[in-house]
Amino acid sequence: MMSLDWRQLTAAAILAAGVATGVQAQELRIGLSTDLNSLDPHYFNLTVNNQIAYTIFNTLIQQDETQQLTPSLAESWRAINETTWEFKLRRGVKFHDGSPFTAADVVFSMARPAKVPNSPSPFTLFTRTASEVKAIDDFTVHFITKVPTPLLPNDLSRVAIMSAKAAKADVAEGMTTEALNHGQGLVGTGPYKFAEWTRGNRLVLVANPDYWGGKPKWQQVIYRPMSNDAARVAALLAGDVDMIENPPPADMKKLRDNPNVKISDTVSNRLIYISLDQSEPTAGIPDADGKNPLKDVRVRKALSMAINRDAITSRIMEGLGTPAGDFLPSPMFGTRKDAKPETYNPDAAKKLLADAGYPNGFSITLGSPNNRYINDAEVAQAVASQWTRIGVKTKVEAVNATVFFKNRDQYKYSAGLVGWAAGTGEMSNPLRSIVATMNRDKGFGAANKTRYSNPKLDAIIEQAITTVDNAKREALLQQSSKMALDDQALIPLHTEVTSWGLRKGFSYKARADQYTLANGVSKD
Repeated sequence: MMSLDWRQLTAAAILAAGVATGVQAQELRIGLSTDLNSLDPHYFNLTVNNQIAYTIFNTLIQQDETQQLTPSLAESWRAINETTWEFKLRRGVKFHDGSPFTAADVVFSMARPAKVPNSPSPFTLFTRTASEVKAIDDFTVHFITKVPTPLLPNDLSRVAIMSAKAAKADVAEGMTTEALNHGQGLVGTGPYKFAEWTRGNRLVLVANPDYWGGKPKWQQVIYRPMSNDAARVAALLAGDVDMIENPPPADMKKLRDNPNVKISDTVSNRLIYISLDQSEPTAGIPDADGKNPLKDVRVRKALSMAINRDAITSRIMEGLGTPAGDFLPSPMFGTRKDAKPETYNPDAAKKLLADAGYPNGFSITLGSPNNRYINDAEVAQAVASQWTRIGVKTKVEAVNATVFFKNRDQYKYSAGLVGWAAGTGEMSNPLRSIVATMNRDKGFGAANKTRYSNPKLDAIIEQAITTVDNAKREALLQQSSKMALDDQALIPLHTEVTSWGLRKGFSYKARADQYTLANGVSKD
């Protein structure tokens, strides 16, 4: 396997290969704020996984730093009719193993996500809209949909294209997630090739000298997971890494004032919210006589009104967040200009609890990662304190992201602090993913861990994503988001402002999708 060959290379051999091929013999060292949990590009729709996938692999269409669509493995695309899209593929592209990229690889890659077992957040969100993917010839692919699907290009910008030949195996999905995590069949067309991965220690990629998009900017890229904020900042200041993700808010002023450090930041597409389990039975509420108070919209509304978002964003986030009243910040497509964050009103929250039959409140456990989002555990503690003040006695269980997501997926929390980044950069993405009723056949509700279900809302979302007219589609999306938030399907907290810290002499264009892409880093 190619991946095993690369893993046997020494750093000196890699650099020598770079000199021989004319690729820049330079190393880029990146401090990640969390470790990836899989190299399988179709296993878990998670930012840290995706940013590595989009470095090894390409998509048919890519997104720039503002999430605008640009050509990638597809040079052009058009709607032939209401239910058929035609994609013309780029010629002369080779996979890392030297084999040619053709339409067969697209067909394989679009079918694979539905076959990957146990995906915590499946990519069927993006692939289920196409009922059939046909290779017309080696460089033409037709996507046939059951209904008009104007957002198909947006969806396809999120699906990595694998080599059908390299990923072939004797199971339905081809190479298993476990095999890919060991580098087997991890063959893409992207600017960098897999070299080695030691979970919790480092991931090494090396330049693909035959990359169709031009010579990669770096000969070798080393990613080091550094969940500890202080250690990550110290590594940057000491020159042990060239770039870090998510400098902690408390250190931002120090870093901005340091002449040897550059900060790149932007408002992101990531909503931080509280997920509330709205089913019975539910874990984490021990004193409600087997009932689930969270099923009552008045209780959910009370919990939202008890949160002082301005205090959280100013004191805990220190400006690296903006209070959220919608799933995405305006003016992203489908957002409402008049959407406002919930007004902080603890007295009204107490009255709502009493009206719902809980004048003395109840107890609840709030789950949270402690190394995934900006100051996530601290935000959870603030929410817990504010809930406790209205009588909802809240205990925080903050654990590392891997444990948190496992617990969340097993519904071990009645409430959880979670984030969602809209990969397509428009409103249908969070609506389909985190509030629509879970439906694998439709690709709906893939990350809906609230078990919230509203058939009327589902119908409007379906209507929106099949409406070709942009103005009408946007109005339907706005109606859907208002309906979901009026119903307190979840509790929005804030939208993250994402930052990167770089050593002097390095530059990076801040991305709304929060991806740290090695080929986007430049030397001044």
